[in-house]
Amino acid sequence: MTDDDPASGGDGTPGPDDSGGARPPVEDVDDTPTLACTRCDREWDLSYELDELGVGNQAVQQFALDHKRHTGHFPDEVGTWHAECRRCPDGSEHLTEHAARRWARTHARHTHHAVAVEHARTDERSVVEPPAGPH
Repeated sequence: MTDDDPASGGDGTPGPDDSGGARPPVEDVDDTPTLACTRCDREWDLSYELDELGVGNQAVQQFALDHKRHTGHFPDEVGTWHAECRRCPDGSEHLTEHAARRWARTHARHTHHAVAVEHARTDERSVVEPPAGPH
């Protein structure tokens, strides 16, 4: 439908939606993302990250990192990537696969240890092997 379409009113106002009712004006739609944490028993909207910090599509990641920094854990909906050394107790948790693999490659390179990388919500695991050659 276009603004010139008689069904839309022809004046730029929204016309009826698929359910037969009128669509609310865009400014009345609250599409601010929210995150919840059952451990904290709270839910947050991300308007601060969007409006004050101006992080745009990185709002969920920014909130998750801030939440982890201040509480020691990530919110519920945030699935993290884990890199765990198979030889020593070292490991790291990341929001992106790329960051977890970068940590694993760096650890394997410096320690000559193999590192397992997996996502918290899957059973799939891969292993980053140390580079061949002298230590």
